[in-house]
Amino acid sequence: MGPPESPTGPRKRQAAGRRKRRARRPRQRKCLVKGCEQRFHPRQAGQRYCSENCRKKAREWARWKAQQKYRSTAGGKQKRNGQSRLYRQRLKSRQAPETEPVNEDARVITPEHFFRAYVRPAGLLRGFRAAAAKSVAALLLRIVPACCGTRAAAGAALEAGTHLSRTY
Repeated sequence: MGPPESPTGPRKRQAAGRRKRRARRPRQRKCLVKGCEQRFHPRQAGQRYCSENCRKKAREWARWKAQQKYRSTAGGKQKRNGQSRLYRQRLKSRQAPETEPVNEDARVITPEHFFRAYVRPAGLLRGFRAAAAKSVAALLLRIVPACCGTRAAAGAALEAGTHLSRTY
């Protein structure tokens, strides 16, 4: 069947009365952000994300993905290598002044009572006088094990009268 003779005139079905159509809401969708995937009713036909927070996350991910894609190209690799080279040069220029010697006088502590807090009273030092009478050889050879075939008290030949104690 062809078009009507007068396309500007009303059609027969339309002349009887127009039916009002209700606007349909789009069906529920899943949010496309990985980890969210919440069901929501979109307010617009092309809406993909359930909230503003998910839209921000999707935008950040898209930027990251674009950066990865660019860096995999030859131009991106070249630019990144140039950035790394400049960073290493900046590091070298920062470290150069630190290696030079400082021409300052040594700091001398002049107050007399500075070390007084760290010195023990004379009464506590009486117990250390007996331990100080030991020879250096006795202290050094105390940890040396006896050789094979010697007596257990082989170290006693060095000093007969000293008893090694851990009071020092």
